[in-house]
Amino acid sequence: MSSPSSTSPLDVALRPGRPPMLLAKPDGDPARWVSRHRDALRATLTEHGSVLVRGLGLRDAAGTAAAFRALSTDLMAETESFAPRQTYDTGVYSSSKWPPNQPMCMHHELSYTVEFPRLMLFACLRAPTDGGATAVADATAVLKALPRRLVKRFERQGWLLTRSYNEEIGASVAEVFGTEDRDAVERYCRAHAIAFRWQPDGSLRTRQRRSAVVRHPLTGRRCWFNQIAFLNEWTLAPEIREYLVDSYGADGLPFNTSYGNGDPIDADVIDLLNSVYQTHTAREPWQAGDLMLVDNIRTAHSREPFEGPREVLVSLADRVSLTDCSPTLEVTAP
Repeated sequence: MSSPSSTSPLDVALRPGRPPMLLAKPDGDPARWVSRHRDALRATLTEHGSVLVRGLGLRDAAGTAAAFRALSTDLMAETESFAPRQTYDTGVYSSSKWPPNQPMCMHHELSYTVEFPRLMLFACLRAPTDGGATAVADATAVLKALPRRLVKRFERQGWLLTRSYNEEIGASVAEVFGTEDRDAVERYCRAHAIAFRWQPDGSLRTRQRRSAVVRHPLTGRRCWFNQIAFLNEWTLAPEIREYLVDSYGADGLPFNTSYGNGDPIDADVIDLLNSVYQTHTAREPWQAGDLMLVDNIRTAHSREPFEGPREVLVSLADRVSLTDCSPTLEVTAP
């Protein structure tokens, strides 16, 4: 029988420019250590928005899955992903497949869906030789740092995500919706406030409008919660954007974001968003065996470019409905 979870405060190191970190002494059983300290870890997460646990000694997918399940009984099956993942176990995935030399800019996982994880769990089984940190940024601090006029516009209009599915870039229809059956895809879209249109060539294009600012369901904090910058065309490397526009047209990019009324977002606005994120970024290079907990609503995360093999496992946990987060817009298809 496992010991009850300890609620005693953990000795968390707070260092400027780095995520909160604590050192673990698991005595050879990471999952048992996590189970014993579950309540204290989750309390630390509520206080700080993220925490990196070092020294845990996670070595394989089975041990990682056990540690993840010790932290949450609600590991989500991912839908509407923007990039493919490998499945290791039920609710346990690889990090998103994304070119190693390209950054994954700050974002909140699945912020364009009507149900998303409140908790992100990351475990590093193999650290890259250079780069590849999963950096974090406090969404409340980011919101306060943004120009008030810009925030008000996004609060009033929301943000719009447009996706065009193809077999070359991003996740396929089957990977996003779990099926290629048109009727099933259409049912999913109607149930999740997604406008859809089948193109003459048989491909799918979707649009979904969401709130850019929400309130945390536990703390009531106002948070900048979206993927406006990450999934926008101006965040792409210029040569990649040029190739995609040449291949699919300006309206056929795999994903793009705009203001909620459909107006395009200028490149200088995207640069501003990414600059504010950068100012509030905390990073710590991965070490093999590390575990990181991230509050997905309060804290944005990114993946920096890297060299060498990198194996980071991920779980999306503690399902939350957008309607529980006081969205500024009604959840309807655009």
